[in-house]
Amino acid sequence: MPISDSVKLHGKVTIFHPTLVNLYGCEVGDGSRIGAFVEIQKGAFIGERCKISSHTFVCEGVTIEDECFIGHGVMFTNDRFPRATNPDGSPQSDADWTLELTRVKRQCSIGSNATIVCGITIGEGALIAAGAVVTKDVPDFAVVAGCPAKVVGDVRTMAAAKKTQALNGVVEEVLG
Repeated sequence: MPISDSVKLHGKVTIFHPTLVNLYGCEVGDGSRIGAFVEIQKGAFIGERCKISSHTFVCEGVTIEDECFIGHGVMFTNDRFPRATNPDGSPQSDADWTLELTRVKRQCSIGSNATIVCGITIGEGALIAAGAVVTKDVPDFAVVAGCPAKVVGDVRTMAAAKKTQALNGVVEEVLG
């Protein structure tokens, strides 16, 4: 599994096992980290300070903005109607399908084994639960889960609740 000469690595990119990835025609931003068994195809873009975990597939047409976390085994798609052949049985070529773009906005987190169907935007700071199948746009800061993924919360209120819970635990310890 190679890192092609066509790959643009900006600044300090860490690729933990360079012989165990397949990168070609893509761009990866400064400070990003790429795990083993990751494939990033031509025309894909990874921003700065991202973490792309092992066994993830980032196909052509995917843009992942800065400071995103992509869990293990995340799969992106870029064709809503994939086929191996045309109706006459001839093999499909690049001219026989339509590339659909996907955008993952900054500071998103996508849990392990999530599938991201093409043609959507995942909003800034959103959190995609492990195993979710995302079939439509995700609002900024939304938490989505399920198949198909549905909004189940907001990361800002979850963070506030977590902080309150931690503070309550400290107060109980002090008073207890």
